[in-house]
This record gives sequence, C-alpha cells and structure tokens, in this order.
Amino acid sequence: MTGRSSSGSRDPDTLLARAGVQPDRSQDQHFLVDDRVLDRLPTHGEAFDTGHVLEIGAGTGALTDRLLGVADRVTAIERDARLAAFLREEFADARADGRLGVIERDALSVELPDFTASMSNLPYGVSSEVLFRLLPAKRPLVATVQQEFAERMVADPGTAAYGRLSVTVGHYADCEIVERVPPEAFSPPPAVESSVVRTTPRDPDYAVDEAAFLAFVRGVFTQRRKTVRNAIRNTTHITGIERPAAVVEAADEALLDQRAGDLTPTEFAELARLGCGVGGASDGATPGGGEE
Repeated sequence: MTGRSSSGSRDPDTLLARAGVQPDRSQDQHFLVDDRVLDRLPTHGEAFDTGHVLEIGAGTGALTDRLLGVADRVTAIERDARLAAFLREEFADARADGRLGVIERDALSVELPDFTASMSNLPYGVSSEVLFRLLPAKRPLVATVQQEFAERMVADPGTAAYGRLSVTVGHYADCEIVERVPPEAFSPPPAVESSVVRTTPRDPDYAVDEAAFLAFVRGVFTQRRKTVRNAIRNTTHITGIERPAAVVEAADEALLDQRAGDLTPTEFAELARLGCGVGGASDGATPGGGEE
C-alpha cells in the first residue's frame, strides 16, 4: 500500500512514518510534508524540459513521487544511507522501469548526471555550495531554500541583501521568488521561513573570463566594508591578480571609490577584465567556497 493523498500522490506523513527514521538535525533534515506545497513545486517548472529531472536531498521521496508524475526520468541524490535504502524500496517499480535512479552520495562531491532541470527541497546548510555546483550547468531549477537566502539570491545592488550570491546567481540566470513556505510545512519545523526560487538560465550581458570574474567577485566581497580600491589590493590571494596596483591605476576612479555592495555585475566584469589584462590574473583563480 502506497498511502496516496487526495491528489493521487504519496502522502508525505505516511512516507515519513513508513521510512521509520527520525530527522537527523546534524544533516539539516527538515522534511517537507505539506501536500499543497509539494503538489505546487513541479508546477513552478512547467515551462522547463523535464526529460531528466535532478533532485538533491530526496529524503523520504514525497517530492520524488510528484516529480515522477511530470518527468520522463528522475535522478534522486540522497546522502543518508537509511533514506536512500527506503527510496530504492519504495520506488522499486520506477527504478525497474528505468525512470528513477537513486544515488547514495553527498551532492557536493558526486559527479552530477546530465540533467535537463533540477527541482529540490535543498538542505539549508549547503544551499549555496549546491547552487554553485548546479548553476554552471546552465539548467533551470526550482528549489526550496531559507527565505533570507532566497532574498539574497534576487537582491539588487545597493541593498543590504546584495552580495556574492546575488552576483553569482545573476551571472548565470534570471532568478525569482515564486512562493513563500511557512515553517509548519516541514517536519520538524525549521526556525526560519522558507521560499521557493526559480532560476532560468541566460547568458550575461557582458563578456568576461568566467573563472576570473567569479574569483574577483568572491575576493572583493570578503572586504565589502572597504572601498573597491582597497579590496583589490587586499585580496590577491583570492582573485589571482598579480599586479593589483596596475588594476587600480587603470580603473575608473568612480568605481574604485565604491564598495562591493554597490557594484553592478557589469561593473564587476569591467574590473575583472582589467585584472586579466594589466593585472595579470592567474589562470588558476577559481570561485570555490561558500557564500560570503
């Protein structure tokens, strides 16, 4: 017996009970159990190619079940061995049909499949790291994240929420908040509000070496309270710029007098290009690390 809800999908509370696991707070486990939110999540990606949907942090499979209703194929990544075993058993038919693959690994280290879209209730503690892996694939995604994190994803220059995450997301995609999710939609309820975000890939309106750009953004935001002039001088170990004085000499004074939180992505790109030119940014500069 699969314990279907009134909508025809598996009931999330029944799945949680049948899995017989207690949420592991050390793994940031908060299971989405609101049928209405679960039913709406796939609809936020109706315009996407759902030939192969990637789900990060599949848990007990409540969202997995709904994704199987709209996707040709689903790959579910789950690092908790107990839950991965439950998913393999619960969705044995879909696995036998080749419509579901279950990967028991950490999403931050596993090789990602060639997916067409991603839809997930992301583990909040690693949201930024997961997104920094997914966005370069230039595939659309729908994800549940902390509300504050979502607001940083869509923030504009000059606002308190604007930061490295805002610039990085905007470099790869258009991003929007499509739904707010209250704590009581989860078991156990998190201490924060949540939001569903949707990103649609697009090319940026500037040309730049991507690795150098992302490394420059990362470096300057580690010194966001300083002027850009000083941030360039102080972060060569992150940006890879070998001649920061030459970059400062060549850059527009108006940009140098601002702080990181005031620069548009296009202005970051202008400075990053200088770093690759007169500043001699090293080819080894990489964007790595968490959101700052």
